[in-house]
Amino acid sequence: MELQEKMYNLSERIKQLYESVQTEEATKQSFILPFFQALGYDVFNPFEFVPEFTADVGIKKHEKVDYAILQDGKPLILIEAKPCKEKLDKHDSQLFRYFGTTESKFAILTNGIIYKFYSDLDQPNIMDSQPFYVLDMMDLSDQAIQYLANFNKSNLDIDNIMDTASDLKYLSLTKTAFKELIENPTDEFVKLLLNTGIYDGLKNQKVIDKFKPIVKRGINQCINDKMSSKFKETLNISSNDVIEDAQTEEKMEVSKIVTTVDELNAFAIVKAVLRTEVEAKRITYKDTESYFGILLDGNIRKWICRVYINTKAKYVIIPDENKKGTRYNLETLDDLYNLSDELKVSLKKFL
Repeated sequence: MELQEKMYNLSERIKQLYESVQTEEATKQSFILPFFQALGYDVFNPFEFVPEFTADVGIKKHEKVDYAILQDGKPLILIEAKPCKEKLDKHDSQLFRYFGTTESKFAILTNGIIYKFYSDLDQPNIMDSQPFYVLDMMDLSDQAIQYLANFNKSNLDIDNIMDTASDLKYLSLTKTAFKELIENPTDEFVKLLLNTGIYDGLKNQKVIDKFKPIVKRGINQCINDKMSSKFKETLNISSNDVIEDAQTEEKMEVSKIVTTVDELNAFAIVKAVLRTEVEAKRITYKDTESYFGILLDGNIRKWICRVYINTKAKYVIIPDENKKGTRYNLETLDDLYNLSDELKVSLKKFL
């Protein structure tokens, strides 16, 4: 089984078990050890994957880090584990102390959901205060798994990791800073945009405060437009495509219907859930003015589910054996993962 499939399967497992996993030990057994097993490490071999690794810190002796991955008998990666429901913000200082007492090149702080990867890019043998890479098992992507492959035991590529770590670190910090600007535009940022020709008048505080929500909406709309365009490119669907109705052969211009990012995200989730049952390319969609339909083989008579997303409600309709729909309300789109069994049953009616 390839790393990609292993990681996506583990991601699904985490989503299903998250609420029932309460302790650090349960997090280790259910989420963390399977993660490193997927990367090819023998987590039950103490000469390779050492639990409770001793890392003496100054006058403190017998300090232990949860795990250490050894290479040629020496610690290469230190791993500090926390319960899955615990935030990691205040735990990097503990790992920082351990890192400086060993020959390790990498340190990982994790709660089984978030994995923060650290090294010593700024000063040798001193762990950086910021991780160079952060992985979220609840929000996996092919790109993330491709980078994670560098840590696979069978092709552990330290030089490649170190070559790219610096760029990844500052790219991540830039994305975080930009995200904050999107959510809370600063006075300086708003003024900079206004000076590009948006507003020629005096840029006093009253004007800046007036434009802040406009700037925020404008940036978000721009991002949504870009994401929607990218989704359509990925799915080989353009805004000028013509969809044939199998029953009436009536043709409709897709450009008349606005396919939202939320709808495309819902499609991506359903596609991920069903990829174990059929080839992913067989799962298609047809957007309409009233609902977003997800189909098998583009056949409107083989509708797997219909997604409804509007300002008042968010829900999905899944047909039963009599093709009568059952409604499932959604708090977030991730709730679609909880309907995996229902979606698979719906699909199998058409296979």
